[in-house]
Amino acid sequence: MADIYYQKKDKKIVKTGKKVIVIGMIMFFVGLLLFYSIEQGQKDSTWRFTKNMGTFIGISGMGVMLAGIVIHIISRNEPPIKEDIGI
Repeated sequence: MADIYYQKKDKKIVKTGKKVIVIGMIMFFVGLLLFYSIEQGQKDSTWRFTKNMGTFIGISGMGVMLAGIVIHIISRNEPPIKEDIGI
């Protein structure tokens, strides 16, 4: 009974990892959009702030995506090691 509980819990963690990866990718692309849609050398503080927020969101998105990849890799079920020495 306990094995079934842990298997369901592991599947939820794997799904969570994939969701975090997707959220990180969305953040990264939104950051790219904000950064590159504004011309360089803007003197208006609102546009400069928006461009700086694009940089922050993009870099944060890369970190979130990396965290999702790590969660996905850690939570995968690996097959048990079977030792057969053949004696």
